[in-house]
Amino acid sequence: MKTDWWYVERLVWLIAGTDVAVSSVLTAFHHPNWAFSILFVGVCSITVAFTGFCIVGNVLYFLGVQPLVPDARTYRDGKWGRVYYMKNDEWFLERYIYVFVGVNLSISSLLARFVHPDGCSFTGFVGTATIFFAFTGFCIMANLLYRLGADPRMCRNL
Repeated sequence: MKTDWWYVERLVWLIAGTDVAVSSVLTAFHHPNWAFSILFVGVCSITVAFTGFCIVGNVLYFLGVQPLVPDARTYRDGKWGRVYYMKNDEWFLERYIYVFVGVNLSISSLLARFVHPDGCSFTGFVGTATIFFAFTGFCIMANLLYRLGADPRMCRNL
């Protein structure tokens, strides 16, 4: 992942990771309803994978942050559109990560809320790993998926 400037996709991972890590601690030690914040991030992650639309990405885009992998709905004929969409024209490594993270965060957050707060140990790990990914570009899941044959889209734009 490109780490010499902050672009929409990278900032989205940082914001999502921070939300998940903080909400995991709050769920485990303060109140189990904080798990719904984790669930929201999970559902948003799945939505990005299937539609390309990202709520946080659009706020960042509105504030002037440039995307690394915009869809044709965002950038067409040399002009920037009003709404940000991540490219989702094919299944590539980053889309698999969005789905995997979204499904696992959703399941873990529901388990943490309705079964036992220990479910937050997994979501806390994911949040921490996501923050680490945003700063360093290193992702355990991305490396695993790459070794399984997934093609990374962000590397095409380096």
